[in-house]
Amino acid sequence: MLSDLAARYVQTPRNVGPLAPPARYGVSGTPGDGPSVQVWLRIKDGVIEDAAARTHGCPSSIACAGLICDLIRGRTVEQALLLTAEDLTTVLGGLPDGKGYLAGMAVEAVRRAIESEET
Repeated sequence: MLSDLAARYVQTPRNVGPLAPPARYGVSGTPGDGPSVQVWLRIKDGVIEDAAARTHGCPSSIACAGLICDLIRGRTVEQALLLTAEDLTTVLGGLPDGKGYLAGMAVEAVRRAIESEET
């Protein structure tokens, strides 16, 4: 069962991508083939100005993708890189059994986007 916060992200998805170029892009999983999280970031002077995500997966994946964008927007790249799957799960008030890996996918997609070049 989802927490109230996670349910709100599912009922009213936010931070849905992609962002218009220029943006950095990162993905975890393979879009269209199982669960995946895609993340687009706009970074200026080391600060994440905007973040958006698209996910293919269950409600827990939607909640993780939407929340991570809210958590990193306005933060420095260094701060965003400190975020862990456990942090995301804690803020969401937990995830259903067997769904914790989805928080890890969201974190991985953000890290890959930070490491990527603008497109």
